Amino acid sequence: MNKDQVKGRVEEAKGKVKEVTGKIIDDEEMEIKGKVQKNVGKGQAGYGDVKEEIKKGH
Repeated sequence: MNKDQVKGRVEEAKGKVKEVTGKIIDDEEMEIKGKVQKNVGKGQAGYGDVKEEIKKGH
């Protein structure tokens, strides 16, 4: 795993927690911020996945 994969998955998890917390406490702004953070994390993890595949030569 490269640093982009790790950082991306961490951000994705933090975003998911924020999203769920926003739903539970009925805070729409927190929920939206969580969704954005989660999706940014997915993007970064995906970028890391591509980098890893290129490194492996696939």
